Amino acid sequence: MPESLSRSVQTDLSDTAMDRRSFLRTGLGGAMFLGTVSVTAGLSGCATAPAGRDYPMPGAMDQSYEFQFLTRDDIVLFQALLPAMVGPGLTEEPVVRRQQIQATIERIDAGIHQFGPANQKELRGLFDLLNFGLTRVTVARVWSSWENASTQSVDAFLERWRTSGVGLFNNGYIALTKVSNVAFYGHEDHWHLSGYPGPPAWAVDALPQFKDNA
Repeated sequence: MPESLSRSVQTDLSDTAMDRRSFLRTGLGGAMFLGTVSVTAGLSGCATAPAGRDYPMPGAMDQSYEFQFLTRDDIVLFQALLPAMVGPGLTEEPVVRRQQIQATIERIDAGIHQFGPANQKELRGLFDLLNFGLTRVTVARVWSSWENASTQSVDAFLERWRTSGVGLFNNGYIALTKVSNVAFYGHEDHWHLSGYPGPPAWAVDALPQFKDNA
């Protein structure tokens, strides 16, 4: 995982006022471009409906979760992105690793489902941009399908977008990093990986949501 991604984890987790209104500052031109890509991707056969319970997670231990925003193509996309984005945070044990990735993708879906329509529309355009074969090759410069993409090629893609002078790409990288890191490192099982010790004892004792989970 590039050093820049490790640094971004600390930035995202320390940003307690993460602004949901500013995931993608695309401007009018960028918004029109993403909208056009989404329409074209839908016409070309890319998945456009939420995956529901029909999702491509080989070896998934629990398929009771119902996706409300992410499509089947989005799920495959994040299966490729997460090992590069949260790398060392994932265990090497295959079964547990699959469970971690599955749970993180479910939390990404649940989080985006709570966003407002404007952010959902922008993220839909971003995901379609990466899923549509033509733009995946020309814009992301990932030649294989996401299902077959290596961690090295995903790392290279993320680094290109991180350092890009094109606002759409740079902001797209930030959006992907935020939703992935918050969904992974924001879960209590992974707090220790970011140095977060958990809520203070007084909060656990005083707040009902902690008592319910005790």
